Amino acid sequence: MPIDVIRRNADAALLPSPRYGGPPYGRGARAEGESWRRAFAGDPREAGAARGFVRFLLEGFPRRDDVVQVVAEFVANALQHTASGAPGGAYVVEVCRWGDAVTVAVSDEGGESEPSPLPYARSADELREGGRGLLTVAATASEWGWYGNARGRTFTALFHG
Repeated sequence: MPIDVIRRNADAALLPSPRYGGPPYGRGARAEGESWRRAFAGDPREAGAARGFVRFLLEGFPRRDDVVQVVAEFVANALQHTASGAPGGAYVVEVCRWGDAVTVAVSDEGGESEPSPLPYARSADELREGGRGLLTVAATASEWGWYGNARGRTFTALFHG
């Protein structure tokens, strides 16, 4: 069940520079457009609602399916690897749309391990079903990154139409 929804005009500096992939928005970048933010309970059953939220907002955006896939990866990581997936946990999805570009962000409640987009070394791990989500993000988004620490992180991705 959604915790809250916020809709506002976006005429402000965009998200801070992420750790991987460089600053996708440029330092002090500004954009005219709109942004929406919605919090979700840290329950795996809410993941579909998060994807639907993004899908609805990006009607007509040429790369909508790519954006939804990346949000799905960010949400799955938040639920599996952070306190957001614990009982009482939550995460926030933000969508910013302007011109021919979209940014998405998923903020979680942090966790012990540090995110890594690096592939596994050649071994039995190659056959694992999971562990490649951030590689998918890197291959899909125009640019992406993350910032934060064990108390909370935000993953961001930029898409050009």
